[in-house]
Amino acid sequence: MSEKVSFGYDEVSPEEKTEKVGAVFSSVAKKYDVMNDAMSAGMHRLWKDKFVRRVKPQPGEQILDMAGGTGDIAFRMAARGATITVSDINQDMLDVGIERALERGLDSLVWSRQNAEVLTFPDRFFDAYTIAFGIRNVTHIDKALAEAYRVLKHGGRFYCLEFSTTEWPGFKEVYDAYSHHLVPRLGSAIAGDADSYRYLIESIRRFPPMPEFEAMIRQAGFVNTRVEPILGGLVAIHSGWKI
Repeated sequence: MSEKVSFGYDEVSPEEKTEKVGAVFSSVAKKYDVMNDAMSAGMHRLWKDKFVRRVKPQPGEQILDMAGGTGDIAFRMAARGATITVSDINQDMLDVGIERALERGLDSLVWSRQNAEVLTFPDRFFDAYTIAFGIRNVTHIDKALAEAYRVLKHGGRFYCLEFSTTEWPGFKEVYDAYSHHLVPRLGSAIAGDADSYRYLIESIRRFPPMPEFEAMIRQAGFVNTRVEPILGGLVAIHSGWKI
């Protein structure tokens, strides 16, 4: 029996998922940041600020921001003096990020189209690896984690910001109703694409719970793993170290 992976609530072949996810992000690239503001009432900016504070970028460090797309995380880390390589499998997302960087006068970023599961970077090259709201869209999460481990130096750190499942009673039900019913409507009104945002919400529901994902990070070889829930786990910062 051929392997099946989740694409939202559907089960598809790995090749189909890669193709479909690519189509989703090509469709939403130009409105991605506007939609992030609309969907989270601007809170994604606070989550990203906290995430970068946890990463603690330092001048002279080499950091890989995977699934970095439109540059939101990279711009924040570059402001702290680190050398940032922004990678994404989707060229349309990278193009939006490059355009935003030019508007800001940022020419120090490196932009590289990469598949998180098969990176072209050498072993033990980066001081830190970050991925924000991207790993749930990877076809084989375990392969992406293994590659993150490979390209990190000994003493390097892994940080992931991702949606999860809130554990706050009452809030979970309200959020479920909002995300399933209102987010696709926002996607239709703002980005002209309800289906892509329907998938993005479904992909959150299919992502492993916090303890399960932390276990996957450990299985990849990372130690001192930690999970920091935000809003009861609606969003979580996962981290680990390569020693």
